[in-house]
Parts: sequence; structure tokens; C-alpha cells
Amino acid sequence: MILLIILIISEFLTFFVFRHHYKGFSKTKYYLSTIINTVLSIYMWILYIEVTSYNGNFDNPGHIWLMMNLTGTFCAVLFPRILLDILHFTGKMIRFKRGGHSRSLTNAGIIIWMGIFSIISLSTIGRFNVRTDEVTIKVEGLNKDLDGLTIVQLSDIHLSGFHRNEAVLKNIMEKVDNLKPDILINSGDFVSYGWREFDRSDTILSLAKGRLGNFAVLGNHDIGTYYPGYTAAEIDTNIIRMVEMITASGYKILSDDHTIIKIGEAKLAIIGVITRGRHKHMVHGDLKKAVSGLDSVNFSILISHDPNQWEKDVMGKADIDLTLSGHTHGMQMGILTKRFKWSPSEYYYPKWNGLYSSGKQFLYVNRGLGILEIPFRIWMPPEITVIRLSGSVNPGGSMEAD
Repeated sequence: MILLIILIISEFLTFFVFRHHYKGFSKTKYYLSTIINTVLSIYMWILYIEVTSYNGNFDNPGHIWLMMNLTGTFCAVLFPRILLDILHFTGKMIRFKRGGHSRSLTNAGIIIWMGIFSIISLSTIGRFNVRTDEVTIKVEGLNKDLDGLTIVQLSDIHLSGFHRNEAVLKNIMEKVDNLKPDILINSGDFVSYGWREFDRSDTILSLAKGRLGNFAVLGNHDIGTYYPGYTAAEIDTNIIRMVEMITASGYKILSDDHTIIKIGEAKLAIIGVITRGRHKHMVHGDLKKAVSGLDSVNFSILISHDPNQWEKDVMGKADIDLTLSGHTHGMQMGILTKRFKWSPSEYYYPKWNGLYSSGKQFLYVNRGLGILEIPFRIWMPPEITVIRLSGSVNPGGSMEAD
């Protein structure tokens, strides 16, 4: 109800802003701004009515797609429109005695709106600008049969974000398959709310294959944590259906357990833990249970959706060589260059993207392929990670990014 009131008030105020600012100064700008504002308003109201009147399954991919687009429209239209209204009427208050308004304040509001709208519009397209990040990890004393092993990591696909863009997802999976990974790993969050988001995407995901297998874990969204009103029994049902869908996509799911792959004379352990809960109340999988019965191996890889588990349970505490995580999305916005990276994500996840090390242990955090809540990525491109293992004579191990 509050949102509806805000929408209605902003419509009336913005109409008066353009009327006060342009009427009598420039008919062309007045009519042009009014037409553009009206078109954006109609689109926003259509989305709002469709989302608020929906009464089907919450995890219908079309419904989630509409919700994300409504949120994106709020960010690109409603929020800057409110800023414009505030600046304009602040200018009127400042010039209350003299009459009129501060044209510079109103112009600033219009420029801000245009800037925000342009950035978000371009970033909506940029969310499909997938980047392949290649990393070489040098490991002291690595078994020769593991030297050059190629691991491709995917994470946080959030399939509903590819609704109506299944061809894009297909192209990404074909690109992954063309990388010819020895092992393909997905560190969770295939969906945002529930199993129905999968739709028929299992046939698309199955296009990407690792020579030695595909392995995945369930992320906290995969559990059904964010499905409104889910009971414990419904969460259990959701997990069962998710396991079916992910398995149909060609992955072996690791739920607080492990598997061993023999490569020549070397043994490689892949360990996976399930992640539940939500931020500030994350529940990490039982790592002790996952490694129970694990014999001596030459190299071990842990798939842990939440990177915070690395410092909590792995670093200096468990015999794990490489941990692969996702979850952060790089907050889908920030600055990412070869020399500098920043995202608001770092205030919640100190290890939020890229390769980290402590002694001989390594962590890689993938930015994810998909989107959550907002349908854009601002200077934070989606990621396919290619990790290659390499022997090293340097004591203590080292890391090198290509």
C-alpha cells in the first residue's frame, strides 16, 4: 500500500515538475519530457499490476522475471524521479518569497535521472557480457599427473534471470564445453526461489561437460530458503526436486560428502558441502562429515557455496588444498580492473572475488553467471572461471593469474 501511494504521488509531482520547469521556456522540451515520462510510467504500471495481481506459483520463472524487471524499473525510473521531485521542490522552497524555482537544482535532478537511467539500461544488456577469467595455481610438489589439470567453475546461475533469453544461456554452455574442462564444477544457486525456475533448462545445462565429470553443491537459494511461506516439508520436497533437476543437468551432487577421481597414479578428492540459511544466519555444511573416510589423496578440492566458510572451517583447520565458492555476485556492481577491484560486497564478504591464499591453501570466489533481485550488473561482469593446476618449486606455494 505504501509503495502504491509513493507511485501515485511521484506521478503527480513529476508532472508538475516538467510543467513548472519547461512550460513557457521550451515547448519542445516540455512535450518531449512529458511523452518520455508517460511511456516510462505506463511500462512501470503494467509491471506493477502484473506482479501484484499474480496468484500462481511464486517460483514460476516468468513471475520472477517480471519482479526483477519491476525492481530494475524502480531503480532506473522511480528512484531518480523521486530525487528530481525533491530537488525541484527544494528549489521552490528556497525561492518561495521571490517565486519560481531553482532551475539549476531541477536541471541537476534531470541530469541525475538521465545518468542513472543510462547506466542501468546499459548494465541490463551488460549482464550477458560473460567474461572468462583464467587463473593458474602453482602448487608445491604437485603430482605430475595433476599438472595442467583444467577446472572450469560456474556459480550462481539463477536460472529465472535467463527467462526469455534461453539462447544466451545455451551459447554460454556451449562456450564452457568448448573450453574442454577436465572437471566442471558448479558452486550452487542454480535458482533463486524454487525448483520450478528450472523449467526445461536442464537440457541446456547438460550441454557443458567435464572430461572427468561435473560436480555441484546446493546453494542456500537452491534449498528454497527465500520461497515465501515454505514449510519444512515443502523445503524438503523442493530439495528433492532440485536434486532431480541438477542431476538431469549432468551433475553429481555432493551433499556433505566426497568423491575420488583417479588420474593416472594420482588421486583427486572433490568434496562438497551444502549451504543453508541467509545472510548473517548462514548455515554451512558439515565439513567433518564430508571428509569422513577420506583416505590420503594428492590434491583436494572443496566446493563451498559461501566463501566465508573458508576462513571459518578450512584455512589452517582442514586438509583442503583448493576451495571453490560463489554466492557474492560481486553485489552485481562495483569496479573491476586488472589493478583495482572494489564492490560493496567486500563489507559482507572479505573474500568476494578472485584468488586468495593462506600458506598452501587456496580459495577462488566466482562472481556468478546470473542475476538476483535486480536485472543488471554495473561494471561487474558475470564469470566463467578456468583454473589450471601447475607444479611449483617455490616453497609454500604461490598463485598466478593469467
